[in-house]
Amino acid sequence: MHRIAGNGPPVTRGTAPPSASDRLRAEAGAVVAEAVGAGHRHDPVLPRTGGPAGNARLTAWTGLVLLVLFLAELITLLDVHGLISWHVALGVLLIPPALLKTASTGWRIVRYYSGNRPYREAGPPPLFLRVLGPLVVAATLALLGSGLVLIALGEGRARSAGVLGVNWVDLHQALFVVFAVLGGLHLLARLVPALALTTRRVRARTGLPARVAGGGRRLALVVLSLAVAGLTTALLLPLASSWQHDGGHFRPAGVSHG
Repeated sequence: MHRIAGNGPPVTRGTAPPSASDRLRAEAGAVVAEAVGAGHRHDPVLPRTGGPAGNARLTAWTGLVLLVLFLAELITLLDVHGLISWHVALGVLLIPPALLKTASTGWRIVRYYSGNRPYREAGPPPLFLRVLGPLVVAATLALLGSGLVLIALGEGRARSAGVLGVNWVDLHQALFVVFAVLGGLHLLARLVPALALTTRRVRARTGLPARVAGGGRRLALVVLSLAVAGLTTALLLPLASSWQHDGGHFRPAGVSHG
């Protein structure tokens, strides 16, 4: 299994194994190294699909698409009442790309733990990111799901119905806070690696392969997710009309991924 430089101190025969604090420092160093582009996994490149290298690029491109949509969603928070239609539309647009990114990372996890050799050779990310990833996915899906519930219920029912005594509006806002913290950490750790994978000049400088098979398929998947997102938005946006007449009291915290 290949691990990035700094992922752990070498153990030689006759020396004591690293302590828990040594392992923790090594894992922290691995996270920082990968986050700033000083280290990266060497993903094997396979024909047709690209293998682990192709999977990494699909995840990176999808993540950047989500980042752009999320930043646009944040802008609507400056005036949610006046921009409620945009807020809802962008929130729905985020769902298919978020599901695609979840599927691409999930595929890598399944292939790794099922013993697929190329994915085993690529190795897992640092421990911190292995723990953070599922939390980001759970927070993202919960936030997106609560946003869809708000659209389906309408303003009146959303304010009166909820879970465990918390109405859906307050729950949606609380989930946004959780997502913002987890998603922010994920962004700090993964933005530079994603840019490296999607920028030709950076790839050349860091030694990443210039071309990976399956680029057309990856592009088709991203475009398809955006097409589905557009269609879904067109179908669901009319259901959010009740939020446009709320007297300016609704301040949703956002319907968005990571």
